[in-house]
Amino acid sequence: MKLSEIKQKLVSTETVTFILPNGDTVPEHFHVTEIGLITKNFIDCGGTIRKETVVNFQLWNANDTEHRLKPQRLLNIIKLSETALGIEDHEIEVEYQTETIGKYDLDFDGKNFLLRNKQTACLAEDQCGLPKEKKETNPDTQTSCCAPGGNCC
Repeated sequence: MKLSEIKQKLVSTETVTFILPNGDTVPEHFHVTEIGLITKNFIDCGGTIRKETVVNFQLWNANDTEHRLKPQRLLNIIKLSETALGIEDHEIEVEYQTETIGKYDLDFDGKNFLLRNKQTACLAEDQCGLPKEKKETNPDTQTSCCAPGGNCC
């Protein structure tokens, strides 16, 4: 989810609720302790130099169990961070601590903000030496590769 999208969602939602990938809800007394811009410059295993930029939200639970972050308040914090830090419309990454600090992608189900597990991947599969996955064929449209003379074995 991009920053512009969360701003649109906050205008029409009544509460700010984050749901973890396992279905647990981030306690409703959470704080957004940081909104920042993170730029990662790196080189992948194929030698390509890359740059990724995300807007980072850090969620934190305190012992003030009466705290509730309202949508308009979060929208104001976002707008302040855009102005103060020059943040543009990038994808959002959410940090939240369970056993360790997790980083999540953000989605919305119409009512709740959903924290989605991030995945690692090889960005240079064509240069990395990984075996290509065999593609299964549809027997209705093609001859199976495992048919006699199919060259799969």
